[in-house]
Amino acid sequence: EAELLKNQMIARVEAYNTPSGTVKLEVTQKVPILRIMSVRGNYYVDNEGSTMPVSPRYVAHVPIATGYIEKELAITDLYKFALFLQKDEFWNDQIDQIFVHPDGETELIPRVGSHRIVLGTLDDYETKLQNLKLFYDQAIPIVGWEKYSVISLKYKNQIVCTKK
Repeated sequence: EAELLKNQMIARVEAYNTPSGTVKLEVTQKVPILRIMSVRGNYYVDNEGSTMPVSPRYVAHVPIATGYIEKELAITDLYKFALFLQKDEFWNDQIDQIFVHPDGETELIPRVGSHRIVLGTLDDYETKLQNLKLFYDQAIPIVGWEKYSVISLKYKNQIVCTKK
């Protein structure tokens, strides 16, 4: 078990002997939920909040986080944010990239539309994205996806848009 756990792609291993003398191995693989591509490293964060290396043969279709990302940020706040995105069908389909600026401000790049979403800090991201969903449901059908270049959610209970 200890030897197999040296492989960073494996989450858990259970090895045991059956009554007939056969050795059984139960291996649980890590499941990536976020890819980190930053000046500090290139790796995945798995669904349990630990890191795992990038495979030369396998690419996980998960959001990509770029910019100035320390490992501590990746396995705490970004991990929680990625779990939220994964659990919400709409946001899982909509958010393609997360960019972290040197000051900690976060931007999101959606799959639909050519705008950027300025999230600000990751504090209260659930409320910010809930407000953005309302904006998408109520305003975008009227003005269209191509009206704004930036949608800012960084101010409490406000959505500030910049026209193209």
